[in-house]
Amino acid sequence: MKSVFNRSELVAAVSTVQRAVSSKSQNPALEGILIKAHGSTVSLCGYDLELGITTEIPASIIEEGDIVFSAKLFSEIVRYLPDEIVTIETNDKFIAYINSGEADYQIVGISSYEYPELPSFQTLQTFEIEAGTLKSMIKDTFYAISDNPAKPNLTGMFFDVDVDSLTIVGVDGFRMSVRKEAVNSGNKFDFLVPKKTVGELVKINCEDSSPVKVILGEKQVIFEIEDYSIISRLIEAKFVNYKPTLSQGFKTSMTMKTKDIISSVERMSLITSEKMQQPVHFLIADNKMKIFCTTTIGKASDVINIQYEGEDVEIGFNNRYMLDAVKNVDADEIILQFNGSMNPLKIFPTEGDRFVVIIVPMRI
Repeated sequence: MKSVFNRSELVAAVSTVQRAVSSKSQNPALEGILIKAHGSTVSLCGYDLELGITTEIPASIIEEGDIVFSAKLFSEIVRYLPDEIVTIETNDKFIAYINSGEADYQIVGISSYEYPELPSFQTLQTFEIEAGTLKSMIKDTFYAISDNPAKPNLTGMFFDVDVDSLTIVGVDGFRMSVRKEAVNSGNKFDFLVPKKTVGELVKINCEDSSPVKVILGEKQVIFEIEDYSIISRLIEAKFVNYKPTLSQGFKTSMTMKTKDIISSVERMSLITSEKMQQPVHFLIADNKMKIFCTTTIGKASDVINIQYEGEDVEIGFNNRYMLDAVKNVDADEIILQFNGSMNPLKIFPTEGDRFVVIIVPMRI
């Protein structure tokens, strides 16, 4: 193989596909990036047997060929090359010569035959959505996905596709985040994508207006964005039935400024920690929201003047869960709906309920 690259394009491609490379594997090839030079483009691939990222970049291909480079070493080399023109040449012993300006490297590669093929599958469903919208939906719900391997059905993001809409859901057993947007799928189906996959998907550098094509198979899904393709296994577990919680009634409802509740809960957080797990109390009565917390460190309290409808209520929440919820709503004003002191709290922006957050209370 002998090819000439633009260094900036090569660096961007390597940095992206590297995120799917296995950090430690019994197969050394899986710790590398597969490079294929054929025709007028060069393809790069990172794959850890569960998640694969591929892309193509233009190059002047003098001699076609394939090779696998150590992802860690190769990414560092191309990042520090001095010139915008990079030449990579390999021989039949998998020795690679990398040149840029006055800088030269000689490194050992691995045969592409040792690199596993990405899975192929029969397409069951497809739909498209703008990249900016999909990334925003993922960011709004990502924090609520569980990291607990004992509950594999909660360690992924749930894609619930209807004929004319997409709902994305993250749940960890203590909170739930739901975002809904319009799409034209023509069918009803759902699938569960691992947390790592959606985390890498949101990092892909692309225009917000670019279409993302979602291709669903029985056990895999592909997200195609501009020159990038992300293939991932699906989580084969039954997701929780999230819809009844969204439709629950309420006994107390109020609208308030998001910054007011964030500031107040942050003040309570100064005397609590993950180890203490003491709830932040919310007492809603007499058109006031009293927020207070007592821990071994000390006591703190605050009062926010509010207007509300319905019953008085006293309830407690994990301070971090409350902050995550209200910060991710990303609106100047939010609506809080309580259904007594033992049932989950529903939070959503005043402009509509296409984005809803649910938090389970703590005992007080």
